[in-house]
Amino acid sequence: MNFVCQQCKQPLQLDASLVDLTPSAYDIVASSLPPAPSPSHGRQTSGAEKLAQLPSPSSAKSAWRSSVQGVPSSSSSGSLSSPTQRKQPQRGPMHPNESFVLLQDSVIRTIPPNLPEPVHAKKPSLSKARSAAAAVPLSAPPEDPSQPNPSPLSHHLRSSLRLFNLLSSRTDLDHPLCAECTHILLNTLQRQLDETKRERDGYIAFEKEVRKEKERNGSGPADKAEAEAKIERLKDEERVAVDQLKAAERERQQLEEELKSLEREEKALEEEEAEFWRQHNAHLLKSAEQASQLAALRAAYAADSAVLEKLERTNVYNDAFCIGHDGVFGTINGLRLGRVPGVPVEWAEINAAWGQTLLLLYTVARKLDFTFENYRLVPMGSFSRIEKTTGDKATYELYGSGDLHFGRLLHNRRFDFAMVAFLECLKQLMDYVKSQDPQVDFPHQIVKDKIGEASVKQQFSQEEAWTRALRHVLLALKILLKWATNGSNG
Repeated sequence: MNFVCQQCKQPLQLDASLVDLTPSAYDIVASSLPPAPSPSHGRQTSGAEKLAQLPSPSSAKSAWRSSVQGVPSSSSSGSLSSPTQRKQPQRGPMHPNESFVLLQDSVIRTIPPNLPEPVHAKKPSLSKARSAAAAVPLSAPPEDPSQPNPSPLSHHLRSSLRLFNLLSSRTDLDHPLCAECTHILLNTLQRQLDETKRERDGYIAFEKEVRKEKERNGSGPADKAEAEAKIERLKDEERVAVDQLKAAERERQQLEEELKSLEREEKALEEEEAEFWRQHNAHLLKSAEQASQLAALRAAYAADSAVLEKLERTNVYNDAFCIGHDGVFGTINGLRLGRVPGVPVEWAEINAAWGQTLLLLYTVARKLDFTFENYRLVPMGSFSRIEKTTGDKATYELYGSGDLHFGRLLHNRRFDFAMVAFLECLKQLMDYVKSQDPQVDFPHQIVKDKIGEASVKQQFSQEEAWTRALRHVLLALKILLKWATNGSNG
């Protein structure tokens, strides 16, 4: 047969003393167990019942009951024990020499039949023990009914099973238990015993205090007049306390009225505060919106300022009329102006360069609102010309050709007159600029048909000198353009 601990469910091995348990030893264990718990075992024990169970003098118990219930000890001395306790005779635990006679195992020949088990009220945890016992095979091996006496091993196992069932019904725990669970149970019972002893000592100390209090009260006033005076004094104190209570009640009513008034004021202030916060939030939202708009305007202003500054630094005239040089040639917008031996420059490029040059002089004069005397500029690209406004009102073509026939020679002569007229117009504009700003310095002076000691006429002059004169013309135009587009003139 296999046994398991009813707490930790670990397998157990029974001690030899339990396997060879004699009927007399079984009776000793059964008689030493407490009685089966009554149906009211689970209810909370009152203080009077606990006190009645204490081994203290009856006078202390009577004093305790009289202090708690206000009943004299003589009237309650008979109620210490319940009717059930009076009916049941009190007897101490049975001793081995009073209940059985020791016999040797060899003397026992016939095993006594099963003893009837006492019927006790089963505690609620017994059903759990029964179910656990049913799950664990605790039944003894079957016996043959034909045999007059069962085997000693089967009898001892049944005896052990009956002992465990009896222990389970008489105690708060299911049995069998292992050594460790038994040790824990003994520690728990020891703590309960210590607590019960402390509780008993507390009741005894309380009884002593009650007795001392009775002795002190016994030495009080014995005179009736003194007792009546004390009563009157207490009545006066009661009247004073009542008056104070009424005054306190009136003050409480006043305070309640003040509290109601303060609550109304608080409610009004809360409404005012709520309105203030609503307005404050509206102002914050409006301020945030305005700040956002201001930030957007500032960003737009910064962007526009940057664009304006960039545009101010940008000179559209410099982009439209880019004056530079290519070796010995002066260039305008990449067109070479002039001719030298060994570098054949087409007349189409020269005529186009003269057209850009005349257009630049015309643009600067119009920007400065300047009108030329005796001449009018007509920029027409490669076929630009200069018209004379006085005298014979001749027209001079500002473009040339490389042909050598007689008609072309006359045309080239008119081309020289046009270049001289251009130089005269340039001189007029330079004089005007110097009159406006004396600090403007032109490196080459114009005298009739020469600029910087080089003539602008093509006939009867070397090509290098003519090219140098045209380079001086472009330099003067660049200075005029820079002055016209900078500062107040820009």
